[in-house]
Amino acid sequence: MNQGKCFFTRYTRVVAAAAILTVGLTAPVFAESSGRGEIGAVLASGNTQSRSGNVKISVDLEADKWSHKAGFAGVYVSNDLGTTAQRWEVFEQSNYQFDPHVFWFGGLRYEDDRFSGFDYQATVSTGIGRNFIDTEPTKLSAQLGLGYKNSSTRVTFDPDTGALIPAVRNSTIAAIGNAEYRHALNAATSLRDKLTIESTSSNTFLQNEVGLEVKMTVKLALAVSFAVRHNTDPPEAFKKTDTLTTVNIVYDTK
Repeated sequence: MNQGKCFFTRYTRVVAAAAILTVGLTAPVFAESSGRGEIGAVLASGNTQSRSGNVKISVDLEADKWSHKAGFAGVYVSNDLGTTAQRWEVFEQSNYQFDPHVFWFGGLRYEDDRFSGFDYQATVSTGIGRNFIDTEPTKLSAQLGLGYKNSSTRVTFDPDTGALIPAVRNSTIAAIGNAEYRHALNAATSLRDKLTIESTSSNTFLQNEVGLEVKMTVKLALAVSFAVRHNTDPPEAFKKTDTLTTVNIVYDTK
């Protein structure tokens, strides 16, 4: 087993332990719970063979002043030449609400992106958040904190000499920022935008995803989203910016 997989094993144990701890602190009863799933797929055959799919799953739990959110997201794209995108991510965040506006957060995030140049990026973070707007049609919140980030680049080859470039592992303190905006345009249509920033001395990771969602039934909706992901200092021969446009069917239990 390579070191990346070893780290992933250790990391999943940390996530499991954190989940058990936070659930234990808020037991015995969750006042509210909800789940959300999104899935999209495209298949083409004939002159061109292509396959793509993406999935997002999240679960929310609330108990008194505590709230917890955990989830998984993955994307896969391939064509005649082979796989062109393959990424998955798991995350968990727990919040403690001091008052209606201010809350503490603690979070975990692990990402494996085969085509980003990084073998993995994993972050443990904590800080303070604020709900700036919390009304029925509009919600706006932001978070700011510090974290510890562990990452490793992939083994690559120098494009000029063909020499092997070994993986570089890095563990460092990170500044963490997050902002999330939601607005109901009408009873059936809503707009969402989420910005995430993880900044270290060696690389800054930025992701922004904006989406439009239209309800078809009480629990089913159609969602279109556009995501931009940017690493300021990726390994050589890898691009700094990736974009992803998806059209998904959404199932929401809320």
